[in-house]
Amino acid sequence: MVSGLSRRAIRQQLPLYITIDNGPAITLSPQPFAPPQRGGGWGIFADSFLRFNEKAFRALDVKAEARFDSTGLTLQIQAGGRTGAIPLCSGQTNHVVGGLVVQPRFGWSGVGQVLAETGWPAMPEFHGLPMVPGSGREIPPWVLAGPVLLRLETLLGQMQRGYQEHEEILSRPRGRILWQRYISESLTRGHWEQLPCRFPDLGHDPLLRGYIRWALERLHTDLTRVGQRDLIASNLAQLARRLLTTLTEVAPLRPRWSDLKRWAHTSLVNDTIFRGLEALAWVEEERGLGGGRELDGIAWSLSLSALWEAYVEGVVRREAALKGGEVKVARLGETTVPLAWSDPVRRSLSYLAPDIIVRRGRSVHIIDAKYKAHLAELDQVGWRRFTEEAREAHRADLHQVLAYAAIHEAEEITATLMYPLRRDTWNTLVEQQRDTTTSELVHGGRRVLLELRGLPFGMK
Repeated sequence: MVSGLSRRAIRQQLPLYITIDNGPAITLSPQPFAPPQRGGGWGIFADSFLRFNEKAFRALDVKAEARFDSTGLTLQIQAGGRTGAIPLCSGQTNHVVGGLVVQPRFGWSGVGQVLAETGWPAMPEFHGLPMVPGSGREIPPWVLAGPVLLRLETLLGQMQRGYQEHEEILSRPRGRILWQRYISESLTRGHWEQLPCRFPDLGHDPLLRGYIRWALERLHTDLTRVGQRDLIASNLAQLARRLLTTLTEVAPLRPRWSDLKRWAHTSLVNDTIFRGLEALAWVEEERGLGGGRELDGIAWSLSLSALWEAYVEGVVRREAALKGGEVKVARLGETTVPLAWSDPVRRSLSYLAPDIIVRRGRSVHIIDAKYKAHLAELDQVGWRRFTEEAREAHRADLHQVLAYAAIHEAEEITATLMYPLRRDTWNTLVEQQRDTTTSELVHGGRRVLLELRGLPFGMK
C-alpha cells in the first residue's frame, strides 16, 4: 500500500504543460503518454491519445493534431480563446498522467480585474473530468473561489425563514411517509425501521448553514493568506467575511458527502440549491479552490472572448451614460438582423448580430469586441511584418464590422473594432494619442467612420 506522502511525491512528477491562449503550438513528449517505442516516438498510441483526450481538448478549446516533420510523428496542441486547466490521459491506459494549463496572455491580474469590475459576468465552467495534476498551485485562488462564493451567497439569499418542505429518514413517522422510497430503499435492504418522511420544517436548515459556514471559513483563511499580494483575493476574502456575519448562530461543520448527495437528488432542490451544494462539495473535496494548498485542481475553463465582450459592454454603457445614447447588446438579442436568403437550403449565416449598438440622435455607433492582439501587433511590428494569417483575420474583422454598418441607416455611422491591449502598450499609445485609429469610408453617398480602438485588459 502506498502512503499518502508517497502518493503526493508521485503526483508531483506528473508533467504539467503550460501555454497561453491563442499562443503558438506546443509539442508533447510521448512520455508518459505512450509506452517506449522502438525507434522512439508515439507509435500506434498517437490516435488513442487524441481519442481519449478529445473531450478535455474540446472543453478547453484546444486544437490537437498529429504532424510529420524531420523527426517523425509529433503531437502538437494549440490553445484557443479559453483559459483553464484539463487533465491529460495516457494513450495506453486512459489514466490521468499529466495536465495542461492555458494561461491568459494578458495575465491573471488583468482577468481578475475585469471579472471584479464587471461582476463576474462570464463565470468559469467546471467540467466533469478528473483532477488536473499540479494545477492547484498554478491558478490564482480567486479564479475558482470567486464562483464558489457567489454560489454560496445566492444560496444563503434564497434560504428565507418560514415553513419549508424537508425530507429525512426517521425511526418514527413524521408528516407524510414516502412509501415508494420506503419499499425500494428500506424494505429491500431489511431496514424496516427506517421511514423516509417529508414534513414542513420551520426556519433555516441549521445543518446546511453549518456546512456553508465551514466552507466560508476555509475560503476566507486561504484567500486572506494570499490577499496581501492579490487584490482580487483580498476583495473576495472581504465577501467571505461579510457572509460569515450572517451565520453566527451556527457552528462550522465540515460537509458530509452522503448528505450533500442526498439533498442534491431530492425533488425539493432547485437550480440555486443544487449549484450551492455542488460548490460545497468542491471545497470539501479540496478541488484546488484555496490558493495553492492542494497540488491538484479541478478541471475548468473560461471564455476570454465572452469576458472581453462583457468588459467592453461595461465601458460603452458608462460612456453612453455620460454622453447620452440608447445601448443595445447582442447577448440580450437586441441587435439581431435576420438574413432572408433566396434559397433557404443553401445559406451560411441566418442573421447578423453586432455586439453593441449605440443610437444617439441621428448617429449610430456599432461596436464589435474582438479578443485578439491585432492592434498591439500592428503597432509593434507594422503591417509588413504582420503574419499572413493575422492579416487575413484582421481583414475578416474589418469586413464583418463594415457588413454590420451596411445594414443600418443613419446620417452618421461609426463602426468600431475594440481590441485588448497590455497596460504598458495602452499607456504608450494614449500618451501618443494613438489608442484610437480612424479611417473614413465614402461610397455611394454613404459615409462610414471606421475605428480601431484599444483598451487595457483590466483598467486598474
